[in-house]
Amino acid sequence: MKKLAIPFILGLMLGASQAWAHADHLKPQFGGVTAEADLFQLELVAKGGKVTIYVTEHGAPIETSDASGKLMVMSGKDKEEVVLTPNGYQSLGATLKAKPAHGAKAVATVTIPSRGTGTARFMLK
Repeated sequence: MKKLAIPFILGLMLGASQAWAHADHLKPQFGGVTAEADLFQLELVAKGGKVTIYVTEHGAPIETSDASGKLMVMSGKDKEEVVLTPNGYQSLGATLKAKPAHGAKAVATVTIPSRGTGTARFMLK
């Protein structure tokens, strides 16, 4: 009976440490909204008509110099799609025709050749 208790307790401890390690997972780092994009995480920041998408993996920045993507923003009946281009070490950017409305929905698809393609959905604040 005691031999079974030790592996069980160790298993609980390991599970707790993994949950603790992901406590900051998907917390905004740049004041935007975050979403899971399959293999990595994206944070969408919209300031006026400019949008920036920051790419991380569990909070660590991912190099985006060779990345590409697209962003579709839907607000009511309006829909706009823009191409995302590298915009710094860990981000992609684009300019929209107009500032997205509060509650607008967005879908971003980002391709990083060394990591693959991820798609994320956002609701803008």
